[in-house]
Amino acid sequence: MAIDFSFSEEVEQARANIRAFMRDTVKVRYRELSEANDSTEKDWRGLIKSLREEAKARGFWLPHMPEEAGGMGLGVTALAAVAAEAARVPYGPYIMNAHAPDEGNMHTLHHFATEYQREKYLQPLLDGEVRSCFSMTEPEVAGSDPTLIQTSAVEDGDEWVINGHKWFTSGARGASFAIVIARTDPDADIPQARNSAFIVDCDTPGFELVRDIETMAGSHNHCEVRYTDVRVPKANLLGERGGGHKLGQVRLGPARLAHCMRWIGEIEMALEMLIERAQNRFAHGSLLSEKQSIQWMMSDSAMELYAAKLMVLHAAYKIEQGMEFKQEVSMAKHHVANTLWRVVDRAVQVHGALGYSTDSPLSGMLQQARWARFADGADEVHQMRIAEILMRTYNEDGSINGAVGGLPL
Repeated sequence: MAIDFSFSEEVEQARANIRAFMRDTVKVRYRELSEANDSTEKDWRGLIKSLREEAKARGFWLPHMPEEAGGMGLGVTALAAVAAEAARVPYGPYIMNAHAPDEGNMHTLHHFATEYQREKYLQPLLDGEVRSCFSMTEPEVAGSDPTLIQTSAVEDGDEWVINGHKWFTSGARGASFAIVIARTDPDADIPQARNSAFIVDCDTPGFELVRDIETMAGSHNHCEVRYTDVRVPKANLLGERGGGHKLGQVRLGPARLAHCMRWIGEIEMALEMLIERAQNRFAHGSLLSEKQSIQWMMSDSAMELYAAKLMVLHAAYKIEQGMEFKQEVSMAKHHVANTLWRVVDRAVQVHGALGYSTDSPLSGMLQQARWARFADGADEVHQMRIAEILMRTYNEDGSINGAVGGLPL
């Protein structure tokens, strides 16, 4: 049998080392600073900077990138374990320079950038010297259908002139550059060939950061941006003309799974908090953990988490083996996002008023969990794609097996 759910000794050691670093160094320093009455924003920034330097020195840097790019060289499957460990700590992925949207932008530039673009934009990103943003979603059209994008890029001599309106450009505040998806060929026969991708320096005249959009979880650098006669050199076309949709799909497929990897860490943390609370909270004659309704919350969460881990591991395996993975990633993205929402909600319920308050991290986790169900594709879009592939597979093969993982059973 070729089925093996264990990691190599090298990968398992890396996972264990990162877990220890997050638990024994990052968490401890966070706690020390949070307990200091005179801590300032400058102190927090200094802490994060020092932790990033330490992570880099220890070799916990760019776990998602190949060794030739200065990364840890982990495969997608091994990355799942490492990303889940990092997500158990606030800013964990950022400390390892493996946070969104930079993570996806690094992959995109690694695959599509010219040598000039690699030197000017990718390398500083890999070194942690700058941040970037990804600018695709628009308020005027459905974000789940990029063929409707209205932002335009028109050739003018040796430059492209970009005009348009974007929002939820994550990471825009403080970013050095943006990867912008704009319409270059509105009359293309194939709708997916209408758009192209461009690298735009954020200090270019006409690039206007309108605001950091306030969400139900507060401000998290999801910005509204206007592009008014923004001129970029033709050398800043990323990939081929008309290849914006393809580039976006190449970027978003693994990026969706990367989100799932981080969410698994958060799910585990929420479930552990639920168990800890239930085993120590006494009410109505017994501990909460002795009550059947609470035990059902635990068991439902455990089963959903187990399925989530298997989905992520299998999707990662298919990506790593160069196999078709769209169906598996869509299933994983939908299931893990909804599992995150349900498990954190159950943990809030078990904590009662404490869970609803900001004295517990759960209230913030629940607010953040809600966006998971539409970020990188709404639940309904993924369900539609899953059904389409399911029907197509059945009609072509007379079997649904290829659309439900293609597993040998």
